[in-house]
Amino acid sequence: MAVIFTSTIKMDGDKWYIELKDMVDERVAKCLDMTEFAEKVEDFGSDYGGNIDSVNWYKDDNVPEPVMNEIRQAMADHKAEIEEAQGELNMNPQAADDGEFRP
Repeated sequence: MAVIFTSTIKMDGDKWYIELKDMVDERVAKCLDMTEFAEKVEDFGSDYGGNIDSVNWYKDDNVPEPVMNEIRQAMADHKAEIEEAQGELNMNPQAADDGEFRP
């Protein structure tokens, strides 16, 4: 069974949101920002052991280009935060159960 989510950028008046849909069980979440979207993807994905085959992106026809630019920037900012956090984790030694430090 392929685990596929769809993410559709939609407008509600002058505000955008992302509709996340799990195509396996038809769950839908309305995400008002990138943080909420990331949390919902993780939440939905946890039901499959985090193994998501694909997240397919769409947008409604009424989504203006400035909104798309805002979303692209929010996605880039979120990705940079994740990469920075991962870099910090890789630089800090972690204590092993036996009390020895390993990188």
